[in-house]
Amino acid sequence: MVRGPAPRVVVDTSAVLAVLVSEPARPAVLEATRSSALLAAPSLPWEIGNALVALVRRRLADASDVERAWSAFRAVPVRYVEIDVPAALLLAVRTSLYAYDAYVLEAARAARAPLLSLDQLQSRVARSLGIDVVEVVR
Repeated sequence: MVRGPAPRVVVDTSAVLAVLVSEPARPAVLEATRSSALLAAPSLPWEIGNALVALVRRRLADASDVERAWSAFRAVPVRYVEIDVPAALLLAVRTSLYAYDAYVLEAARAARAPLLSLDQLQSRVARSLGIDVVEVVR
């Protein structure tokens, strides 16, 4: 039997972080991405790093937790999608999103792939732009 390419999905920081730090949404995110090719905005590594440091500052993790999570992140097979940064910035201004959230939406538009995000506002804006959103039941 000949199979086509794996379905593609753009993941954002919230989805990846849920897996890395075993948040309650972890099983649902893993199920939603099973057998999928993962795509992301080029900003994902910096966002993951920032989120991990924020966990330490909130005393929810320590340095060894950050090292383990970063090592796990480096093993995730993600393809980074080139984005139109000026278009993403205009989108952020028009929708009151953070630039990083708009980069993810621009990646989904550029790749013509659905978005998997745990961020409700980002998902709502994605739908308003005609971007399919992968629903994650937590």
